[in-house]
Amino acid sequence: MKRIIISALMVLSFSLHARPGEEDGAIHDELRQVIATVAGAINSGEYEKMLPVMSDNLRATPITQEFILGKEAIKPYFESWFGPDKFLKKLNIRFDADVVTELSADKTWGIAYGRGLEKYQLSDGRTYDFPTRWTAVVAPEEGKWKIRAIHIGTNFTDNPLLNETTAALNGMMYGAGGLVIGLLAGIFLFRRKRVVKPTEQAGQK
Repeated sequence: MKRIIISALMVLSFSLHARPGEEDGAIHDELRQVIATVAGAINSGEYEKMLPVMSDNLRATPITQEFILGKEAIKPYFESWFGPDKFLKKLNIRFDADVVTELSADKTWGIAYGRGLEKYQLSDGRTYDFPTRWTAVVAPEEGKWKIRAIHIGTNFTDNPLLNETTAALNGMMYGAGGLVIGLLAGIFLFRRKRVVKPTEQAGQK
């Protein structure tokens, strides 16, 4: 009896001190592979390779804030933006989870979230890095965990395109300011010469 009590206390102690998600290691390993599959498919341009880890009823909002309804719309979306004949040549993406996926008590769904980075390569060779935040809902379907919904966003007040545009506008303003100053100086000197010149001529007489 004493051994049974000691064993029960040991099991209880282990349960109390186990880290959240530790007992669901297999699920979390599978979910990490899901995210890796999505990133790999996007980075290689083989978009169809992410379809097996996407729900048929996917609801997705990428960084462009367009809406993707169903996994069959994924490939057309990316091909409309990226390619050798497009202004956007290539996208490299990274997802870094803040914590392990938060699973529901009955393990029928979970929420994953974290930081990301999207590197865009333009057809002219320029590249832009966009830091992102993402949130995804995952759920098991037909025995496999899949992405049911995902939303990706970026800070629209602080991103490389906005910063470049702001710098260009500032440069234009400085250039325009210099042009205005030059014009004003020229007008002032011209007017001054026109006023002074008759006086000088009178003195010479």
